[in-house]
Amino acid sequence: MWRMIGVIGSFLRREDGPTAAEYALMAGFIIVVVSAVIGRLGGMVSASFSTVSSMVS
Repeated sequence: MWRMIGVIGSFLRREDGPTAAEYALMAGFIIVVVSAVIGRLGGMVSASFSTVSSMVS
């Protein structure tokens, strides 16, 4: 039990722990933004293809 507390304490004192958390937050933010942009552009591209398809038919 004390060993586990010591490991957790040393992890919290090290500098790479917060850095890894910051990278994880940035990666999550980038994924959310890219997903939103792709979803928005996907709808616009779909509408454009529908318009062209109806004009060709």
